[in-house]
Amino acid sequence: MPVPFLAIEDTGPLPGPSQVRVMHVTADRTQLIHESYSTPSVRLALKAEDAPRGLLDGAWWPRSRNLLRELPALTDVLDRRWGRITRVSVNPTHWPVIPREVPVTGHVVKIGWFKEEQDPHKLVLLSYRIGRWDLLVIPPQANAATAARLMAAATDSGLRLTASALVAADDTARIRSAEQRTREERWESDGGPAPVAPATSRSAPVPAHACEV
Repeated sequence: MPVPFLAIEDTGPLPGPSQVRVMHVTADRTQLIHESYSTPSVRLALKAEDAPRGLLDGAWWPRSRNLLRELPALTDVLDRRWGRITRVSVNPTHWPVIPREVPVTGHVVKIGWFKEEQDPHKLVLLSYRIGRWDLLVIPPQANAATAARLMAAATDSGLRLTASALVAADDTARIRSAEQRTREERWESDGGPAPVAPATSRSAPVPAHACEV
């Protein structure tokens, strides 16, 4: 059964026009479809077109907080998929410079900002007379593992969390995982616990197919 997840990721330096790698993820394999574009590749994960709408339509992993540099590559992909993007809004918390407009291929995108009304980890895109889409913005400094987790969460129709809630949940899980590893390393360096004496009472036999988790 196909998973409602479409990822477009960087393929690295290529001779000539850059390419994006479109991954249609299924339960048993990943199919890669290569499409050539004249713009640099973009790191983006989108819900499938037939997936239920939720609080987010996908996730975008920019390489910087420079809208003039990052938006053209994003709109080159989304214009083909969603129709011409005419307006974008951000929260200024994580964007140090917000231009009034950004020139992209074939047109100009107007930029707006909302400090109180918009989630600081969300990018809102508007296509004139077509619709609105909301993307989680993954911090540029995030590593690949974090980005992959957030992309999967943002495209999971079963999760109804805001962009900030997804980032906070991932941060919490990452901190707990690091603390667990620290405890395990300390436990190993201390030689582990003392041996446990065998139980005096008889226990039920363990089935042959059972295993410890």
